[in-house]
Amino acid sequence: MLQERSSGILLHPTSLPGKFGIGTLGRAAFEFIDFLAKAKQEYWQILPLGPTGYADSPYQCFSAHAGNPNLIDLDILVKARLLQSDDLADYPHFSNDRVDFEGVQQTRLPLLRKAYHSFTLYADSVEKMAYRNFLKDQSKWINDYALFRAIKANRDQKPWYLWENPLKMREPEAVKAIQTLLHEEIDFHKFLQFLFFRQWIAVKEYAHNHKVKIIGDIPLYVALDSADAWANPEIFEFDSNLNPIRVGGVPPDYFSETGQLWGNPLFRWDVLKETGYQWWIDRIRTSMFLYDIIRIDHFRGFAAYWAVPYSEKTAINGKWITCPGKDFFDALQIEFGDLPIIAEDLGVITPDVEELRDGFGLPGMKILQFAFDSSEANDYIPHNYTRNCVVYTGTHDNDTVVGWYQDATDSDRKYVLDYLNVGEHDIHWSFIRLAWASVAYTAIVPMQDLLGLDTSARMNLPGTTQNNWQWRAKSENFTPELASRLAHLTLLFGRTKKLKIKN
Repeated sequence: MLQERSSGILLHPTSLPGKFGIGTLGRAAFEFIDFLAKAKQEYWQILPLGPTGYADSPYQCFSAHAGNPNLIDLDILVKARLLQSDDLADYPHFSNDRVDFEGVQQTRLPLLRKAYHSFTLYADSVEKMAYRNFLKDQSKWINDYALFRAIKANRDQKPWYLWENPLKMREPEAVKAIQTLLHEEIDFHKFLQFLFFRQWIAVKEYAHNHKVKIIGDIPLYVALDSADAWANPEIFEFDSNLNPIRVGGVPPDYFSETGQLWGNPLFRWDVLKETGYQWWIDRIRTSMFLYDIIRIDHFRGFAAYWAVPYSEKTAINGKWITCPGKDFFDALQIEFGDLPIIAEDLGVITPDVEELRDGFGLPGMKILQFAFDSSEANDYIPHNYTRNCVVYTGTHDNDTVVGWYQDATDSDRKYVLDYLNVGEHDIHWSFIRLAWASVAYTAIVPMQDLLGLDTSARMNLPGTTQNNWQWRAKSENFTPELASRLAHLTLLFGRTKKLKIKN
């Protein structure tokens, strides 16, 4: 699927412009697809779409299957007569520059509850049948997820491992009693997923009609406080009291001298193997329904993963544990055939990771910001690329190109200018041109780099939990001139079949 020259833009839906304080799956999403089409782009890459938990990170979601209710567009609910125009009249004004996740969620929740009650009272038989069919199609995960969210709401959002023991341990009588008590709240969370999936599939279909494909993103791990961990404790490294034994992270690297301690529970790969990797197969099936291509974050964890004792405060004192990656991907290939997967192979990459990636023909990632360390040769410099890779100017974890360049050492800046044979003006466009001109089959630019923004527009700073994931674009950013300039580069370097270059 990624074996022809192509390109795209990385922009998470929460970063779309709009009046609700957060990007949604409404008008702005469709207009961004129009922009992609005008710019001759084949891919819209996003971050994980799940409901966010700790620190609002899309890599710490409450579910590996569910969608984020914050993305549900309220204007669409008005058109569907689930809300009235007057319901939105007093919607507060939020910043157009940054997402206030807590404020947005508190404002939206009563409106979503009103939409739910409207549906239960007034939905016709066709809509109710569509809802029942959705619940049937998603039955492998949605019941556990909705119950999980309902209990959290009833327990002041406490994580499941702090619930009273009968619920924490999912004792049948306790589960049955809470299902009866919270049946309406459970139905509410199922309904939110119905809305999310309906709106997202409409966006995806619109993208396909404009010859744009979606590159989705899934983390290797799930959050500790997630429906997945609570409902499937047998596949995770938990002790008899369901406390983590070891958790995930990475050793000291480019981003952190003490490594990154993510705190995610680790899989019991021996147990997963005994089940034929069914939990993972179900997860990939949901992802293949939502996306056209799946980027798997921290791919190296399928070869060996960094395991840190739960009591540690940093990721320094961990150790590498081998994983049955080949057997796992063999099982996926048997189930799905060719795997539309991008391997996020950044960080400490060893021959076993490369063998796993290349053995299944998966493209890895190249980051241009990593290329210009003047102190050492590396695989990120474009003249060392192979075709089967995806090149990025930067990722959601990097500074913007402009911010990176401003903070680079004098020797690294000189290396950049010598290599590119350019001046400092529009350094972001020089990076985009270099990515687009490379032999890599696919080139992706974050929207912040396309706009030439500085560090203030950075999406995430790894190892921190404050002020991340908040950046938003403005509607005036998506100009015809910008689309035309990117389209020119895309045509020039043969990354589109939508139009041929005219002399």
